[in-house]
Order: sequence, then C-alpha cells, then structure tokens
Amino acid sequence: MKNRFLIIFLVGLVFMSSFIDLTENQASAPKENLSEYGFFKGNIAAQLPVDGVIPYRLNTPLFSDYAEKLRFLKIPAGQTVAYNDKDVLDFPVGTTIIKTFYYPNDFRDASQGRRLMETRLLIHEEKGWKALEYVWNDEQTDAVLEVAGDSKEVTYTYLDGKVKKQQYSIPNLNQCKGCHNREEVMTPIGPSVRQLNGDLNYGEVSENQLVHLKNKGILTGMPELKDCPKIAVWNKPETGNLEQRARAWLDINCAHCHNPKGPAMTSGLNLSVHETNPTAMGIDKSPVAAGRGSGNRLYDIVKGKPEESILVYRIESTDSGIMMPEVGRKVTHKEGLELVSNWIKSLK
Repeated sequence: MKNRFLIIFLVGLVFMSSFIDLTENQASAPKENLSEYGFFKGNIAAQLPVDGVIPYRLNTPLFSDYAEKLRFLKIPAGQTVAYNDKDVLDFPVGTTIIKTFYYPNDFRDASQGRRLMETRLLIHEEKGWKALEYVWNDEQTDAVLEVAGDSKEVTYTYLDGKVKKQQYSIPNLNQCKGCHNREEVMTPIGPSVRQLNGDLNYGEVSENQLVHLKNKGILTGMPELKDCPKIAVWNKPETGNLEQRARAWLDINCAHCHNPKGPAMTSGLNLSVHETNPTAMGIDKSPVAAGRGSGNRLYDIVKGKPEESILVYRIESTDSGIMMPEVGRKVTHKEGLELVSNWIKSLK
C-alpha cells in the first residue's frame, strides 16, 4: 500500500513539473502576428503606442541601408531602471524594446506616406534577452513572425530628389546575435543615457527623454540634466565638432562589436566613444589578421590619409567578405563615410 501511494505521489510530481514547464513555454512563446501583443492602438501601421508603451529616439542611430526607425519601450508597471552614465540601461525582466524599420516614400515630404519593412522585438525574459523578427505584409495591415529572414525590394525618393531602388535585407534570428552578443550574452545596443539625452515630441509636449522617464518614475538615480552625458548627432555640426560627430557614428555603428567584450574583441580595436587610447582606437594600429579585408593597407587609421586607412576601406565596401558592419547593410552610407574620412583627414 505504501509503495502504491509513493508511485502515485511521484507520478503527480512528474505531472506538475510537466505542467509548469508547459505553462512557462506557453507564456514565453512568440506570437504569430505583431498585432497580438497590443503595443499599438487603432491601425497598427500608424504605430500609435498604447498607454505604457513609450516612444524614444537615439541622438545618433545605427545606419540600416537608409531605413528610418520608430522605437518604443514597454517596461512592466511598477518597475524602474537605474541610471548609469556609460553602458546601455539595464532594463528589468519583462521589458520589451520595439523597433520598426520603414522607408518614407519621399524623404523630403513625410505626408507622402511610408512603407513599413520589419519590426524587431527584444524581450527581456528570466533567462535573458530574446530577439524576435516580424516582417510587414505588402498590405501594411500587420507583421508576421519570421525566423529565417527575408529580402524585399523597396523604392523611394531620397533627399537629393533621386529615385532609389534597392533590396532591403531582413536578418534571421541567428544574425541578431552577431551584433547583440556581449561575451555570448544577448543585450540591447542603443538606449543609453548619452543616446537618450535629447528632446522628443510626445504628442502634447516636447520634453527631454531622460527627464520624461524620470518624471514617470521609471529612471531612478538621475543627476541634474546638465551633468548627464550627451552624444553628438552625427549630421548636425551644432551638436559637436568633427571628431565628436565621427566618433558618435563609429560608436553606434561599430563599437557594439569592436569593444573589449564584443564579438570582435580579438581585433584589439575599440571604437567606443569612451576609448581614449589612440592605438586602441585604430590610429597607427596594425590589424591583428591581415588579408583581403585589409585591402593591402597597413594600418586601421592612417592620420591624414583616409584612402590608406583600413577602417575607411571596410566602411566603403559592399563586398560581404570585406564590409563593416558585416550584418545589417547592403549599401554604403555615403554621408557617414564622408564624415569619418574628413575626421581622419583632420588628424595631424
């Protein structure tokens, strides 16, 4: 009789364990359509956030084949984020970072509409951050979960009035790790204090983003705004000198890999805006591994000579075996290339 009760008890434990695992898997299972998350109200393509979903922008964003981005944060009610003046903010478990990529039909006139391409989610679960990819349908009524990536042709009129047609590549989930991993742990890249220290129009009022988060009781430990770091806007000379703007561009486009904890740590190149050692920044630094990627150039950065600098060669290239960044672009960011080249020219 005792053995019978013991067997029943053990079977019950196994059942409960399986039930708990199933419940957890169901809770964390990705939804098939973006609309099922309830991030936006009304027409989902309008990207109007519901209460509790906070829009944000970066002072200098990552270049993504000229795509524009809409960014949002959803932080669990009652949860807070501790201020730090250097690293990406440490968002609590339950946070979702939402980023929609789109092209204006005409970059000179927003009233001409836009085409949404993809929405990427970073969801902070108990086990860490998880990336999900949603691709917008041609009807622009919803975005559907896609793990294998995709490619879509897009046509738009750029600021110079020229019509451009290009293939827009949507990464697969494994490629997300190529940029977001720090020592094999996935982490966000953009939303740091220096990047969020700028004004944003929240509809009824325009306010500094850090102050907005502080007033909502989300950002804790924030000093006076004047004491918070602020990165330059890469294409606005009034926000910083040539070096500050070039290094802001390198910081967001390159430093997520090229830092002591990033996927490219073995290169010895650190393009973080915080790096002060000229050699670590690439100045007169020989590459760790020469080859096709060096373009027969000897140093990462040659002062006064962008045409002899490996850094410029790789930023300019669209060859998949040479170009940097390796993921997330198919075309050259001509304006960013010009900025970095002019900075190198100015080095004496």
